[in-house]
Amino acid sequence: MTDTELQPLVAATYGALADVLDALPAARWDAPSLCDGWRVREVVAHLTMPARYSDDAFMAELREDEFDFTRLSNRIASRDAELPTGELVANLRDEALHRWTPPGGGDRGALNHVVIHALDVTVPLGKPRQASDTAIRTVLDDLTEGGGHAHFGTDLQGRTLHATDIDWTYGSGPQLSGTAADLALHLCGRTIPADRLRGNPLARCC
Repeated sequence: MTDTELQPLVAATYGALADVLDALPAARWDAPSLCDGWRVREVVAHLTMPARYSDDAFMAELREDEFDFTRLSNRIASRDAELPTGELVANLRDEALHRWTPPGGGDRGALNHVVIHALDVTVPLGKPRQASDTAIRTVLDDLTEGGGHAHFGTDLQGRTLHATDIDWTYGSGPQLSGTAADLALHLCGRTIPADRLRGNPLARCC
C-alpha cells in the first residue's frame, strides 16, 4: 500500500481507540496493559507523545535521558499518565498525531505503532479490535514478509500462520492459528492466554 492509502488507516485506528477510551470508566484506566509494567494510561500516554511534544521538545527530553529511548519512553509514560484522561483522549484525536511517523518508519511504521499499542490496551479491557481488517492485514504482512518479527526475536522459519477471522495466511510448515490480533501480538512478543492460539507457539531466537 502507498503512504496515501496507509495514512487514513492510521488516523482511523487512533480515532476508534479514542472512542473506546472516551467511554471507559475512570477506574479502568488503571487496568494492566499487555506492555509489562504499564497500565492503560501509560500506554496511551506513550502512544500520544507526538501530539504533545514538538521535535525540539522531544529532542530535549531525549538528551536528558542521554539518548536512551527506552528510558525516555518509560519516564514520559509515567509522567504523562497522570494527565487528565480527557486530555489523553483528545490527544488521540489530534491531527498532528495522525500525521506523525516514527523516525525511519514512515506511514507503515506509524500504522504498526498504533495498531499494536491499541491492542495492548483493548485486549486486556475485553474490547474488540479497533483496527480495520485492512489495517491488521497490513501489519501482519509487515511483521512477517516485511521482516518486522526480527525486531522482537520471533522465529518464523518452517511455520504457517493462519488468521481465523480474516483472509490471511503466511508461510509453510506446522500451523499456528488464531485471530489476526492475537497473531500480531504473538509476533511482537506479547504474552496472551495460551488457549487463544492453536498450535505450538513461535520460537524466540534471542
